[in-house]
Amino acid sequence: MLCPTLFLATLALVSCDVSHLLETTTTPEPPPHPYVFSYTAGRYPGHADRTHTEVSDGSGVVKGSFSYVDPRQKVRTVDYVADKQGFHPILSHVLPEHPADSESVAQAKNRHYQLYAKIAEEHANPHPELISAPIESQAVAEARAKHAELFRVIAEQHARIAAEREALLREEEEKQQLQELGQ
Repeated sequence: MLCPTLFLATLALVSCDVSHLLETTTTPEPPPHPYVFSYTAGRYPGHADRTHTEVSDGSGVVKGSFSYVDPRQKVRTVDYVADKQGFHPILSHVLPEHPADSESVAQAKNRHYQLYAKIAEEHANPHPELISAPIESQAVAEARAKHAELFRVIAEQHARIAAEREALLREEEEKQQLQELGQ
């Protein structure tokens, strides 16, 4: 009695009108959280060698600026805007080009590349089939021989055990055949 009732209750639940559940409800966007911050810092009291200021209107656009003193004691400033398209910095200074090599550095690089090419050529092996196996030491040869002997002994034992098992199975089959004939 319980099973048919449970079936009918389940059937009633499955066939219910659930169209009202398909209505989409939207949660309103939270209000924007604008912020502003700024700081100045230095390596010791009274000394300022970096500053940072940032402003956000809460809509996802952040504008800011930071400055620092570089190792050459020059103040570098970066203004930036961060929005949905990414981070867009504007530098107050042009990045320096890589310095040109002096004559002695150019000669040293050339010697290095020549030596590298010579070593690479010496180590290249155009005939990989001529690569020989490492020479076996006395200890490795003795260990390999010991392993081969143990393997031979184990293989003999397995063969003996297999033969004994085969003989036992034949003996069991013969006993079973004799019992079937005797009945």
